[in-house]
Amino acid sequence: MGKVLAICQMGGEFIQNKDGTLTYSGGEAHAVDIERDMALDELRNEISGMFNCNMEAYSIKYFLPNNKKTAITVSNDKDLKRMVDFHANSDTTDIYIMKKAENRVIRSVVADSDTTTDMTTTTLATVDGSSKRRRVSVDWANLITGVGQVFESPKAFRDTLHKYAVANKFTYKFVKNDTTRVTAECTAEDCPWRIHASKSPAKKEFMIKKMSDEHTCGKEMKRGHRLASQRWVASVIKEKLRDSPNYKPKDIATDLEKEYGLSLNYSQAWRGKFIAKKELYNSLEEASGQLPWFISRIHETNPGSIATMDAPEGSKCRFFVAFRASLEGFEHGCRPLLFLDAITSKSTRHWRLLVATAVDGEGEIFPVAFTVVENDSLENWRWFLEQLKSTLSSSRAITFVCNGQNGLLEEIPLVFEEYGYPGYCVNQLIEDFTAQLDEEWTQEVKNDMVDHLRHAIYALKAEEFNQCLDNIKAQSEEVYQWLMETKPERWSDAYFKGLRYGQYSSNAVEIFTDWVSTRYELSVVQMVDLVRCKIMEMMYTRRETSNGWTDLLTPSANRKVQEHMNRARTLDVVCSAGDVFEVRDDSVNNVVNVETWECSCRRWQVDGLPCMHALAVFERTDRGVYDYCSKYFTAECYRLAYSSSINPIPDVGQPIACSSELIHSSVTPPTRTRRMAGRPKEKPADPRISIKRSNRCSKCKVYGHNKATCKMPAQMDI
Repeated sequence: MGKVLAICQMGGEFIQNKDGTLTYSGGEAHAVDIERDMALDELRNEISGMFNCNMEAYSIKYFLPNNKKTAITVSNDKDLKRMVDFHANSDTTDIYIMKKAENRVIRSVVADSDTTTDMTTTTLATVDGSSKRRRVSVDWANLITGVGQVFESPKAFRDTLHKYAVANKFTYKFVKNDTTRVTAECTAEDCPWRIHASKSPAKKEFMIKKMSDEHTCGKEMKRGHRLASQRWVASVIKEKLRDSPNYKPKDIATDLEKEYGLSLNYSQAWRGKFIAKKELYNSLEEASGQLPWFISRIHETNPGSIATMDAPEGSKCRFFVAFRASLEGFEHGCRPLLFLDAITSKSTRHWRLLVATAVDGEGEIFPVAFTVVENDSLENWRWFLEQLKSTLSSSRAITFVCNGQNGLLEEIPLVFEEYGYPGYCVNQLIEDFTAQLDEEWTQEVKNDMVDHLRHAIYALKAEEFNQCLDNIKAQSEEVYQWLMETKPERWSDAYFKGLRYGQYSSNAVEIFTDWVSTRYELSVVQMVDLVRCKIMEMMYTRRETSNGWTDLLTPSANRKVQEHMNRARTLDVVCSAGDVFEVRDDSVNNVVNVETWECSCRRWQVDGLPCMHALAVFERTDRGVYDYCSKYFTAECYRLAYSSSINPIPDVGQPIACSSELIHSSVTPPTRTRRMAGRPKEKPADPRISIKRSNRCSKCKVYGHNKATCKMPAQMDI
């Protein structure tokens, strides 16, 4: 949303834990809202007022998500925007106000001991002696503590050793390097530094067994470092490059100098960026090459499933999937209600996952179809809805609930015509409504306004709805007008045209995000197959669980009916002719029509389950309660939703042998060519004359050659 609540902390100290992570202790804290377009100077002024300090002497630092070892410094407006973007999925973030010039004390927890040691680190200085911000690599200098230190795996040890060597400015070579042991020594001649790690006796952890921590080589005092390889540079800048595609090699070299103390030339920074871009955008090549094969495998292993792709000009390909088991489950076992959501996560930041999920008899999500696209633009949403429409076989009316992003609410009736009813997600509506409230209002007034909106959403009758809106209008005419522009027929029970059966929102975003969240970036095929596996496991688990049910209704529906039944026994029923009855509830007369499944309170029609007035009639006339419940809440219908299974695709991830049919696919994979040595030459946008500059010799001052090839005899000193 471009906004984050920051907890500003000042006056404390960092404590280094055994695993190298840092914990901030002590000091005082204040909260401040940071907008994405906020200027750094504006934030500094606000912090200066909160802590009554001169921010010229302080710097602002924060941690990246899931990384408590390295503190990042905010030094300009671009850094501040990156910080907000990094924490876009978090409710809050912590920022630390640190003094620039003073020595900082980090309390380090010693391994295998309950004691702590004070370790002073001095702020790094530039060549001319001026103060400079603390480099990220300083935190790496003590990552290796000595014999007995434990790592999760040999790879974790090698990664830590690499950072340790970069921070301490020396190079090493492996003497032994395999899955059970790693031995490394300093590359300098006669230097005794050496380290050996292997699996512990329990064969579960990787532990440092021997270490000679003395260097006689004086270490590598150059500004560059042999360990700063192209791939290491790529791994460091990959996340920044993902958020800033125009990250220039010059800026890369500058940032690495500031944060790691390493000096790279333009060529090294450019090659690191080239490798990072190749890793980031390799998904496009994979999509165009493997997706046709993957589509054919889906059709072969899961007959009746729909899998198709489209490659619009100038954009990445779009991939749509709907498994037969999901389509049949939605058709026969789920209420005609679909939630539309866009999913993104750190592992799929280069792609967007658009999903359509139904709701089963237990109120849990039931994935029906999904598509992988470059972004959640209206064009991609339209394509997804068109594929979804052609996939659904029945012509029953369907209610679609979404967040209203990108004009999607208006697009639904255009695609599905009279069979599609758009609905506004209630949680999103409340969030958008809250954003419209005046900031000068007290929190009590804001809470009252939100309560009025909630009552308006769940109001069953027009009179109740109008009363709630009158309360909102009395407080603010502008907020009232905004709310009316959202069209109440899309979110209020009193006027809603479709059927939601008491389901107003979905947790599909949280579930899908959890499914596709991994430590590494997923390709399209990997992401789709991971979702397939999760759905396959979900369907099996719920099918097995439902086999043990003995009631006619699902457990959640049965509980609701029992709660209403307890209140129904206290109501008075007045019998009338035929199937129409009058039920008295707190001096209010409610009319129940058993034949049409209607009650004047409208709860029966909205939820799909009998209200307490209808249950009172059934109790009085000895009618079967379960005969008047919507079929979507029955255990039989629930089992139908999960009766089919998604079949495995065993050869995903194995080498692909392309058939002639796939070769002639509409999307042709890019041809791989051997990369020539040196930096690839870029053709200029416009034809131009290339002018070669003539060299000038510094010895004889003649053009056409240089000092190394000069034939003028050297002058002898007298």
